[in-house]
Amino acid sequence: MSTDLWSERADAYRASRVHREGADLDLLVEWAKPGPGVTALDVATGGGHVARRLREAGCTVVSSDPAPGMQPDVICRAEHLPFDGASFDVVTCRIAAHHFDDVRAAVTEIARVARDRVLIEDNTFVDDASEEADRLRDPSHVRNYTEQEWVDLLESAGLAVQRIERFVKHLPIDRWFATVRCEGEVAARVRELVAHRLDDQDRLELPAILIEARKRR
Repeated sequence: MSTDLWSERADAYRASRVHREGADLDLLVEWAKPGPGVTALDVATGGGHVARRLREAGCTVVSSDPAPGMQPDVICRAEHLPFDGASFDVVTCRIAAHHFDDVRAAVTEIARVARDRVLIEDNTFVDDASEEADRLRDPSHVRNYTEQEWVDLLESAGLAVQRIERFVKHLPIDRWFATVRCEGEVAARVRELVAHRLDDQDRLELPAILIEARKRR
């Protein structure tokens, strides 16, 4: 997926309520143990919400993203982070990994540049119909992963999973479509595929997990 397209989406992601706030974001910031002297890297920063919150809490933060329009500090893909090993006390990545072309390479890089903690949050796999819907709605979608797949990815990168928190978000489906400008027949087909996940207020159920992992000593 072209980074130009992601740059075009930047304002929508900066304004997106599900990205800019929520109990999941609050908990991620808490688990980061932010404060003066703490260094953090926010990978695939998107609208910059994690980076902003960590800076407000006193951290020294570097944000990275492949799309220039997201206005990151460093333009790079998650699979190739241009930093020395153990450069940051904590490395975060929130609601982005399902877009990574090579999630294993990205997790390996995230683990490499972390000195202590890695915090990853992402939507989780529901079923094959939902994956088809995600790809139709947004062709940059690669795959959502199960909780066990995430544990395996992190442990394979030399990290030890410390704790996992599970969330279920509810997002109005029209807002979900609008973020990526999904319309017409494509939106109608996506709606059919996720009909079993819609509540009586036409909100889509979005399961997600937040994982804390630590570098093995």
